[in-house]
Amino acid sequence: MSRTESLADYLRAQARKKLDRVEIRDRGRNARSALALLDATAHVESLPDDDPLLEALAEAGCFGPLGVGEFQAGEEIDRLVRFWESGEPGELLAAIRALFQGLRV
Repeated sequence: MSRTESLADYLRAQARKKLDRVEIRDRGRNARSALALLDATAHVESLPDDDPLLEALAEAGCFGPLGVGEFQAGEEIDRLVRFWESGEPGELLAAIRALFQGLRV
Protein backbone atom coordinates (compact mmCIF):
# COMPACT_ATOMS: atom_id res chain seq x y z
CA MET A 1 0.00 0.00 0.00
CA SER A 2 1.37 3.42 -0.92
CA ARG A 3 1.68 6.29 1.56
CA THR A 4 -1.02 8.17 -0.30
CA GLU A 5 -3.43 5.24 -0.10
CA SER A 6 -2.60 4.56 3.53
CA LEU A 7 -3.20 8.12 4.73
CA ALA A 8 -6.30 8.50 2.55
CA ASP A 9 -7.73 5.26 3.98
CA TYR A 10 -7.18 6.49 7.53
CA LEU A 11 -8.84 9.86 6.87
CA ARG A 12 -11.75 8.25 5.01
CA ALA A 13 -12.36 5.84 7.91
CA GLN A 14 -12.39 8.75 10.36
CA ALA A 15 -14.89 10.62 8.17
CA ARG A 16 -17.15 7.55 8.13
CA LYS A 17 -17.07 7.44 11.92
CA LYS A 18 -18.20 11.08 11.98
CA LEU A 19 -21.03 10.35 9.56
CA ASP A 20 -22.17 7.44 11.72
CA ARG A 21 -22.29 9.53 14.91
CA VAL A 22 -25.69 10.73 15.96
CA GLU A 23 -25.72 13.50 18.54
CA ILE A 24 -28.87 15.46 19.15
CA ARG A 25 -27.23 18.82 19.81
CA ASP A 26 -24.10 18.73 17.68
CA ARG A 27 -25.35 21.62 15.49
CA GLY A 28 -23.82 20.00 12.42
CA ARG A 29 -20.37 19.54 13.96
CA ASN A 30 -20.08 15.88 12.89
CA ALA A 31 -21.21 16.69 9.36
CA ARG A 32 -18.72 19.57 9.08
CA SER A 33 -15.97 17.37 10.41
CA ALA A 34 -16.81 14.54 8.00
CA LEU A 35 -16.79 16.95 5.05
CA ALA A 36 -13.46 18.45 6.12
CA LEU A 37 -11.96 14.98 6.47
CA LEU A 38 -13.33 13.88 3.09
CA ASP A 39 -11.85 17.05 1.58
CA ALA A 40 -8.51 16.15 3.15
CA THR A 41 -8.87 12.60 1.79
CA ALA A 42 -9.39 13.90 -1.74
CA HIS A 43 -6.39 16.20 -1.34
CA VAL A 44 -4.18 13.34 -0.15
CA GLU A 45 -5.34 11.14 -3.04
CA SER A 46 -4.16 13.81 -5.46
CA LEU A 47 -0.63 13.82 -4.04
CA PRO A 48 2.16 11.75 -5.54
CA ASP A 49 3.81 9.32 -3.13
CA ASP A 50 7.00 11.40 -3.23
CA ASP A 51 5.22 14.63 -2.28
CA PRO A 52 7.38 16.60 0.19
CA LEU A 53 4.66 16.52 2.83
CA LEU A 54 4.28 12.74 2.60
CA GLU A 55 8.06 12.43 2.68
CA ALA A 56 8.13 14.54 5.84
CA LEU A 57 5.38 12.42 7.40
CA ALA A 58 7.37 9.29 6.54
CA GLU A 59 10.52 10.79 8.08
CA ALA A 60 8.49 11.64 11.18
CA GLY A 61 7.59 7.95 11.51
CA CYS A 62 3.96 8.16 10.43
CA PHE A 63 4.26 5.13 8.16
CA GLY A 64 6.37 2.94 10.40
CA PRO A 65 10.12 2.77 10.91
CA LEU A 66 10.90 2.13 7.24
CA GLY A 67 8.61 4.88 5.94
CA VAL A 68 6.27 2.43 4.21
CA GLY A 69 3.17 0.70 5.44
CA GLU A 70 -0.06 1.54 7.18
CA PHE A 71 -0.51 5.07 8.52
CA GLN A 72 0.01 5.00 12.28
CA ALA A 73 -2.10 7.67 13.91
CA GLY A 74 -1.67 7.14 17.61
CA GLU A 75 -3.67 8.81 20.35
CA GLU A 76 -2.62 12.43 19.72
CA ILE A 77 -3.32 12.28 15.98
CA ASP A 78 -6.65 10.54 16.58
CA ARG A 79 -7.61 13.36 18.94
CA LEU A 80 -6.61 16.03 16.40
CA VAL A 81 -8.60 14.34 13.62
CA ARG A 82 -11.57 13.64 15.88
CA PHE A 83 -11.98 17.36 16.59
CA TRP A 84 -11.06 18.66 13.11
CA GLU A 85 -14.03 20.61 11.75
CA SER A 86 -12.68 23.06 9.24
CA GLY A 87 -9.58 24.31 7.57
CA GLU A 88 -7.65 23.57 4.44
CA PRO A 89 -6.50 19.98 3.92
CA GLY A 90 -2.88 21.13 3.97
CA GLU A 91 -3.42 22.62 7.42
CA LEU A 92 -4.59 19.27 8.77
CA LEU A 93 -1.62 17.45 7.23
CA ALA A 94 0.79 20.04 8.62
CA ALA A 95 -0.78 19.69 12.07
CA ILE A 96 -0.44 15.89 11.86
CA ARG A 97 3.22 16.23 10.88
CA ALA A 98 3.87 18.71 13.70
CA LEU A 99 2.28 16.37 16.24
CA PHE A 100 4.34 13.41 15.05
CA GLN A 101 7.53 15.45 15.21
CA GLY A 102 6.63 16.70 18.67
CA LEU A 103 5.96 13.16 19.90
CA ARG A 104 9.32 11.94 18.63
CA VAL A 105 11.35 14.61 20.42
